[in-house]
Amino acid sequence: MKKKLKVLALFDAIAPTTLGQDLSAELKTEDWKTEANVLGALAQLGHSVEHQAIFDDLDLLRQKLASFAPDVIFNLADQFKNNRAWDQAIASFLDMQGVPYTGCGSTGLTLCKHKGISKKILGYHRIRVPDFVMVRRGSRIARPRRLKFPILVKPLKEEASLGISQASFVESDDQFRERVAFIHERYAGDVIAEEYIEGRELYVSVMGSLQLRVFPIRELVFREVPPDEPKIATYRAKWDEEYRKKWGLQNQFAEGLDAALVARIESTCKRIYRLLTIDGYARIDLRLTAAGEVYFIEANPNPILAEDEDFAQSAAKAGMTYPQLVDRIIRLGLKTVRD
Repeated sequence: MKKKLKVLALFDAIAPTTLGQDLSAELKTEDWKTEANVLGALAQLGHSVEHQAIFDDLDLLRQKLASFAPDVIFNLADQFKNNRAWDQAIASFLDMQGVPYTGCGSTGLTLCKHKGISKKILGYHRIRVPDFVMVRRGSRIARPRRLKFPILVKPLKEEASLGISQASFVESDDQFRERVAFIHERYAGDVIAEEYIEGRELYVSVMGSLQLRVFPIRELVFREVPPDEPKIATYRAKWDEEYRKKWGLQNQFAEGLDAALVARIESTCKRIYRLLTIDGYARIDLRLTAAGEVYFIEANPNPILAEDEDFAQSAAKAGMTYPQLVDRIIRLGLKTVRD
């Protein structure tokens, strides 16, 4: 019989919060689906659970830790003051409090967030990455000649395909300059511009610390997109249901991958996970070309954990119920040694 634990579920909020704030109304909304799913699983597991949401005041969290004294924090806070770049700062704060927590530590979050650094590290270790260039905000916008069209222009540090649309796919220097300037202005940050890789969009879920487990591979399929049109996982392609229906976009388990290719993809994703110092769980996004080349696109530590999203779906396909998945994430959090 596993020991029942005191678990503090930590959430982020989009406005100031109070200590022990009642979130029952929020937890019934679509935006709080992950939090509601995790709380439901924790209740099923019989743990003693409390929750705290934070927006701009870490002292609330410190007070909650003092009053509740949890054994572990289930960390679902991936932004601070509505800024997703500070998720690693929350992890660093938890490290300094000396309380075990679930998911990825601050170093892995930092390396994965910076799409240029993660690609430099992996490219150095001979993992295929698209050719790319970073364009600092405030610098002169110019495409290096080695970077060939078509090119995808994206925010350097945003997540969930924020800032990615059909206009991100550029085929001329004028389009390149225009899109880079737009992202500099709109997202007040730097840009990564990378070679567009034609191929299948694969999502690989990995979990573990010392021992890694790779779950069945998911794929975003583009059923109604014409063959000559770019197939991009834009913000709307991920989150706009009407848009997804119109273009026949569907997340499903990848079909027609032979065993040797699956083994190669799994091995590559384990290497990526370790090289980027990811802990806990992550989703690795890849492109698979018609020639069977596997390209790294990005790594998502602490991916969305809602029961109907790719990570939990992959775990379920591997025979792990949702409460079992949540419990496994907790046990990993308790055992992970943070540097």
